[in-house]
Amino acid sequence: MFDPFPLVRPLLHALDPERAHEATLRALESGLVPGRRMQPDPLLAIELFGRPLCGPIGLAAGFDKNARVYARMFAQGFSFVEVGGVTPLPQAGNPRPRVFRLPQDGAVINRMGFPNEGAEIVAQRMRRIGRARGLTGVNLASNTDSADPARDFVTLVERFTPLADYLVLDVSCPNTQNGQLFLDPSRLRDLLARIESSGRRAPLLAKLSPDIDDALLERLVAVLLQARIDGIIACNTTAQRPRLHDAAAAERGGLSGKPLFAPATRMLATIRRMSGAAVPLIGVGGIGSGADAYAKIRAGACALQLYTALIYMGTALVPRIEGELAALLRRDGFASVAQAVGADVR
Repeated sequence: MFDPFPLVRPLLHALDPERAHEATLRALESGLVPGRRMQPDPLLAIELFGRPLCGPIGLAAGFDKNARVYARMFAQGFSFVEVGGVTPLPQAGNPRPRVFRLPQDGAVINRMGFPNEGAEIVAQRMRRIGRARGLTGVNLASNTDSADPARDFVTLVERFTPLADYLVLDVSCPNTQNGQLFLDPSRLRDLLARIESSGRRAPLLAKLSPDIDDALLERLVAVLLQARIDGIIACNTTAQRPRLHDAAAAERGGLSGKPLFAPATRMLATIRRMSGAAVPLIGVGGIGSGADAYAKIRAGACALQLYTALIYMGTALVPRIEGELAALLRRDGFASVAQAVGADVR
C-alpha cells in the first residue's frame, strides 16, 4: 500500500514540532489521512482487560491530548488508543518552545507540562464521538497548581469511568511541579485508597518512571498489587541523558524514542520479576521495529504502545511492526503473543 508519509515528512519537519503536530491532527480530523487496509494476523490476537484485540500495538498518551482523533487512529492500525493526559481544569502547559526533535538519535525531548482543554471539554467530546471499535484509554493527571492532587485524580476517575475502557494514573511525568508526587509509596497508597472508596471505576493502571531505583520500584509495585491495580505501564519519559548526538540533547524535559528503549525494557523485565503474572504490563519506550516489540513482550509486556517513532516513520510503521513481530513469534515456535510474554524473565 502506498505510504505518503515520506513525501510529507520534510514539510512537517520544517515546522516547529507543535505546529507540525497540529497540522497532523487537522489532517486526521478532515479525513485527509487515508486508513490502512489490514489483514490482522491471528497469531497477534490478544486479550486486554477482558476485551479481545486483533493485535498488541497501541498508541501512547500524548498524541491525542484532547480526544480529537482517537476514533480515527484505529484505522491507522492501532488496536488501542490512549487519550490525554487530561487534567480536571484546562491547563496551558509550560512556555514554548517545549518540544524538540533529535533526528540523529531517533528521539524527542518534551517539557509540555500537560497542556489540555480540561476534563469537561474532553469528556463532552468523547460522549459526542462515542465508543470506538478498539480499546480507548484516558491518561489522567493533576493540575500543576492543584491544592489537592489526589482529589484531582479521584475527580477524573469518576468523570471518565463511563467513557473509557481503561484509565491511567500518570504519576511519573517529569515536566510538572507535582507530576511525580505519587512516586512516594505512602502517598500512592493513600491515593489508591481514595479512588477505591469513590466507588465503581474502569480498569485502572499506573504509569511509572524509569528514573527510580529498584528498591523504590519494588515498594511501588507492592503498593499497586496490594491495591489490586489492573495494570502497569512501563514507562514514562526519562530526565536522564544517555549518550546523544543531536544539538537539542541539552534541552530540559523528558526524553523519549530510541535512547529510552534499553532502560525501559530493563525496567519492564524488573517489574515482571517483581509482580510475576499478577497484572498485565504494557511496554512503551523506544519501539521502532518488530524486534523491539518482540523484546518488550519477552521482557513481560502483554501489550505495547508507541508514539515517538511515528514522528520519524509515520503510521505505516504499525503494520510493519506487526508483520515483523508475527514472523519472530513463528520463528521461535510461539502460537500466540501470550505464550511469549515474559519468556526472557526468570
